[in-house]
Amino acid sequence: MNIQIDWQAFTPISLVGGLLLGASTVILLLGIGRIAGISGIVSSVLKPKHIEMWQVLFIAGLIFSPLLYSLARPLPDIEITTSLPLLIGAGLLVGFGTRLGSGCTSGHGICGNARLSPRSMAATITFMLFGIVTVYLGRHVLGLI
Repeated sequence: MNIQIDWQAFTPISLVGGLLLGASTVILLLGIGRIAGISGIVSSVLKPKHIEMWQVLFIAGLIFSPLLYSLARPLPDIEITTSLPLLIGAGLLVGFGTRLGSGCTSGHGICGNARLSPRSMAATITFMLFGIVTVYLGRHVLGLI
């Protein structure tokens, strides 16, 4: 397997984004003791029993940060080359996997692994494994991707 990094596509803003993501998860955890798991935060806002202000601000940050970024630099072009039914199926599978795994890649992959949670490590390995298998099957066996 030959893995190559496209150094020409790397920009310092990529590093800043990663640092901001890491810092925000640490601030949330140390500040109010909450995990920055996007699926859990969105789920709790969509099925509100008691919505907390930090959840609303977190989601607002996800929505408005690209707009803020676009004031400094143009947003990258996004090209979707697959069919709508495949996108819907993929979204449903991701949603099912998120429920089955009791969290998503942000909660388990970023926060859980940083806390050395065995459950999060197992979930992240499962996410990655199924992602690799899905891309392989979709691209090389079924020719969908």
